[in-house]
Amino acid sequence: MDKYINKLIENKWFIRVIALALAVLLFENVVEENNSVVNVPQDQESEVIEAVPVTSIYDADNLVVTGVPETVKLTLSGPRANLQQALTQRGFEVYVDLTDAEIGTQEVEIQIRDISERLKVSIDPATITVSVQEKVTKEFNVEAEFDSNILAEGYISDIAIVEPNKVTITGAKDVIEKITYVKAPLDVTGPINETIKRDAEILVLDQALNKLDVLVEPSNVEVTIPVKASTKTVPINVVQSGTLPAGVTIESIRLETEEAKIIASEEVLNRTDSVRVELDVSEIEKDTEVTLPVIISEGIIAVDPQVIKVSIRANKTEDRTFSNVPIQIEGLPEQYEAVFQEPSNGSTSITLSGNSGDITSLTASNFRLYIDASDRDAGEHEIEIQVDGPENVEWKLARETVKVLITQEDEQ
Repeated sequence: MDKYINKLIENKWFIRVIALALAVLLFENVVEENNSVVNVPQDQESEVIEAVPVTSIYDADNLVVTGVPETVKLTLSGPRANLQQALTQRGFEVYVDLTDAEIGTQEVEIQIRDISERLKVSIDPATITVSVQEKVTKEFNVEAEFDSNILAEGYISDIAIVEPNKVTITGAKDVIEKITYVKAPLDVTGPINETIKRDAEILVLDQALNKLDVLVEPSNVEVTIPVKASTKTVPINVVQSGTLPAGVTIESIRLETEEAKIIASEEVLNRTDSVRVELDVSEIEKDTEVTLPVIISEGIIAVDPQVIKVSIRANKTEDRTFSNVPIQIEGLPEQYEAVFQEPSNGSTSITLSGNSGDITSLTASNFRLYIDASDRDAGEHEIEIQVDGPENVEWKLARETVKVLITQEDEQ
């Protein structure tokens, strides 16, 4: 038996078979150990990332894409180490590839790249519907938008000035065709009583006043709203009150300015024809200058000037009587003679009234009293007395008429 074993051991093929068997056993042992290492369970975790930006890849020079969300939500699952690396470095990119997209509406998948293959990724939403349109650029006029109700009472605005008054708008062809209004709304609070100038952001709207998603260049313009007072120029009337002192007369009243500018609503302006100052004459005895407020009616907001100087020229009057002033007979033909019957002395009294300075310098010779008998025939007549005298005084006769008897000379 030993001899047989020795021969077997000495056989080289036997040795080779034994070596092969041992090698196979060793290999299986190594593989089993490796498998046990790979299959060692590791910690698995999940993490949700909100508001992850989405990149759109397309021909931005010629196309406009809508419908791509700005952000999406990611759910990452996998080994803790890989998950923490993704959360910390954020080296991944979420994108929509539209390089081969056609004009129109289509459904596309949202993808992610540059993330560990050991992580499971869920994107919400996973697919989206996008619209790919031809890019169009067009120029539009800009209209300022301003709430006139914030103007202060009595103020109005002229047409708004927009600089620049045209903008260039770029967007999808179908969106550009919907543009109905291009406005520059002015955001101000009132009340406003002066010209305002503000920057305003351009607002692009369709017919239903929905805001359109377009690119505007420039996006802001300068808007000027000229604001001015609603005014009217009217005369200033003088209204006298009180009673003049005895013997005082007013020769003239002169205003520093005869017109005033009033500020009011259009309705009030339309019904206002004048303003006034009230002059109390009860204490005026000589030339006087006073400052009076300009009085306005209800609804008028302001007046310019608010006060004015009023110059009053006044005289204190005096009465003076000249008695027995002779009455002349004029126009009597040569063949007639006339004799006064009433008054028999052919004279009467005249009482003067006027400025004391003017009256003091006068005498009876400054007045001529006469009757006109040129159209009278023989007989008894009552004729009105006429007076020639200075123009700066008033006078009154003791009687207004005389009685005369006219006769022919041959009748005597």
